[in-house]
Amino acid sequence: MKKINLLLFLLMSIGLLFQCKPKRKEAAATVKEAAAATAELPVLPDSIANPAIRLSPLKVQGNLIVGEDGKPVQLQGMSLFWSQWIGKYYNAKAIRWLKHDWNCTIVRAAMAVEYDGYLTQPGLEQKKVFTVIDAAVKEGLYVIVDWHDHHGEDHLIEAKQFFATVAKRYGHLPNVIYETYNEPMYVSWKEILKPYHQAIIDTIRYYDPDNLIVCGTPSWSQDVQVAAADPLPDANVAYTLHFYAGTHREDLRGKAYTALNNGAALMVTEYGLSQASGDEGIYEEETKKWWKFMDDHHLSSCNWSVADKVESSAALKPGASASGGWTEDLLTPSGIIVRNHLRNK
Repeated sequence: MKKINLLLFLLMSIGLLFQCKPKRKEAAATVKEAAAATAELPVLPDSIANPAIRLSPLKVQGNLIVGEDGKPVQLQGMSLFWSQWIGKYYNAKAIRWLKHDWNCTIVRAAMAVEYDGYLTQPGLEQKKVFTVIDAAVKEGLYVIVDWHDHHGEDHLIEAKQFFATVAKRYGHLPNVIYETYNEPMYVSWKEILKPYHQAIIDTIRYYDPDNLIVCGTPSWSQDVQVAAADPLPDANVAYTLHFYAGTHREDLRGKAYTALNNGAALMVTEYGLSQASGDEGIYEEETKKWWKFMDDHHLSSCNWSVADKVESSAALKPGASASGGWTEDLLTPSGIIVRNHLRNK
């Protein structure tokens, strides 16, 4: 009997070895590299001289995001572009300009995961995001830390490592908002996305018990009504809604309205004045309908994007300085419209 058990054990062990994928070894190496890159970074201290400390913690209350006084909070600002492609705006001067010239109350750091992003160079991409967070802390801005991925369920280990590092370093500050998955594609909420988000939430909550977490929804973060019908159990979770005014209109506002009626809090972490491609013109009138909808429902938002790429959704013309100081002649039509909107607010 002992010989049979030993033989079975050996066969099972050999089987497990063959099942191990190189991808797992690569993931382990990525986690180790990311941890090493930030091992010596200290946790930022609480300080009365730190403007972020004076910001209100954000809480979900029903279908609203509120401050500590219980009143709805509507933040408005800009999202940076994929960090690996247009990372030059991930700096303190650009963030300062967005606050003082554009009147942003929130910025979003879109840390690229695939396409030579975090999976390839975790230390470098993480450092860019930390630079933006540190600048937001100094300026007293809220900041969304975005896992900018379309296949997050394939990168769970790396995502957990990243958010553990962020939460450990910044979780004591009220201005940090975690966006656990930018835009899931056509995958099941119940079978794939909900378990993924729960795993990341558990990781964040180990270090940060209370900051706001925003979770991506199916179909490029449009099917918010699906998530609202089967919500995550965490008390301080909102759901991601993305729109591009040239493509997404009343039917998507209908989905958002359904989600809100079902008690879900929403945050528009990314929107554009163009079509969903990021190009093909500007749709100002349709954007105004979305702005009214967001005002009516107290939805916070970030416009896509702080970039000098040649496309309709970019706010800047090619060659615009990395450090702000952008005059109107350096802004695209989208940039001019959004800047005016933010300054008027």
